[in-house]
Amino acid sequence: MLAPLREITRLIKQNFGVGGDTVADLAEQAKNEDVELLEALETDDSEMAKAAQEASVVKLVNQILVEAANERASDIHIETEEQGIRIRYRIDGLLQNQNLPPEINRFALAIVSRLKIMARLNIAEKRLPQDGRIKMKVQGREIDVRVSIIPMIHGEGIVMRLLDKGRMSFNLKNCGMLPDIYGTFKQVIDRPHGIVLVTGPTGSGKSTTLYSALNEIKDEVTKIITVEDPVEYNQAGISQIQTHAKIGLTFGHALRSILRHDPDVILVGEIRDKETAEMAIQASLTGHMVFSTLHTNDAPSAFTRMIDMGVEPFLVSSTVEGVMAQRLVRTICPDCKAEYVPDPDAVPLDFPGRTGSVKPAPDIAIQQGVVEMMGAAAANDGKLWKGMGCRACRQGGYRGRTGIHELLINNEVMKDLVVQRVNAGVVRLEALKAGMITLRQDGWRKVLNGTTTIDEVTRTTAGDIN
Repeated sequence: MLAPLREITRLIKQNFGVGGDTVADLAEQAKNEDVELLEALETDDSEMAKAAQEASVVKLVNQILVEAANERASDIHIETEEQGIRIRYRIDGLLQNQNLPPEINRFALAIVSRLKIMARLNIAEKRLPQDGRIKMKVQGREIDVRVSIIPMIHGEGIVMRLLDKGRMSFNLKNCGMLPDIYGTFKQVIDRPHGIVLVTGPTGSGKSTTLYSALNEIKDEVTKIITVEDPVEYNQAGISQIQTHAKIGLTFGHALRSILRHDPDVILVGEIRDKETAEMAIQASLTGHMVFSTLHTNDAPSAFTRMIDMGVEPFLVSSTVEGVMAQRLVRTICPDCKAEYVPDPDAVPLDFPGRTGSVKPAPDIAIQQGVVEMMGAAAANDGKLWKGMGCRACRQGGYRGRTGIHELLINNEVMKDLVVQRVNAGVVRLEALKAGMITLRQDGWRKVLNGTTTIDEVTRTTAGDIN
């Protein structure tokens, strides 16, 4: 049977594991040109270093990196277990096991040492955590790899974060915001001063949204400065600062100096403590627009989080213009997308149009967005979409990710509530009255328009029923 080379290679990797052909042919000294390191390596004459530099080990590690890049993985997890090593790729937010040949376990130490050399780390240090960075080109695409190594009971565990610069597009319209949220968010980021916060857990796309917002407002007459830890993507036309905690260059210390550079817009990578929060507020009060991130579960909790840091409530209420909470959900594969009628018992109680559903809280029910969703559910006649599984999505039914968003715009009533130190639930009810669409509701809107599935929304959000 005639088959293309790409399919044969895929099946070899699927059945024999990533690097299977390399392990089977360890004696060959083959040069792999798929990976090009952009920095010179420093090695010593130790036996450990020599083993890590053997052509077969180099080829095996390169193949692991190439496979991850081709599969659009955001992270590579190399875990040392009692039986050997395990390699998992995080693809579209979920970890996926990679098949490995049993013989690879003999080369576990050499693989770890090779990665340490590539990340310019101490290969002899096996008792302390180490962090490094690999700059490389994979098949012509420039990729930045953040390497974290931590000692475990059976050896060292490695997690590598892949930042594929060639595939990143910082365009606010491509972040998954529906037209109403996009229009409101654009109005907020165009304001002359204040604070805009983006909240969510690690890996929810906060940095991408902020970079996209900066690119939206960037022009020749606007001075933009960022303080980040670390600087993930270099952006033309934006001045970026890398923090160094060991020498005292923290977010707060950098912000003090930034104000002397006459910026119009400032991005703070994360508000972590009282000092950073107070400096961000001071910058907004002196006429600057400040963007930053917080780790909270929803938008209303951002106010209480900053107050818990020790910031005065009246300063928080008067400076925070808007808060965007977001999550990432997997999108249905366009190649195998198909209509289906869901089982009524499998549909959550708060899904629009569900027969016998529990009514949402009154303040949620009055929103225009909910009314529109009810109409969309009726128009769909109970039909939704899902991926059936195909070659393009590796039989998973999903390919790629998009955001779901909850945008809170601060108003006079909410400002009074924040000054009174009320809990986040009270602020949330007022935001709902003002028309805020919750994360869950925005997720349902993307289910109804065929972007994602019920399972994805329930996996990433909590219900709105009171």
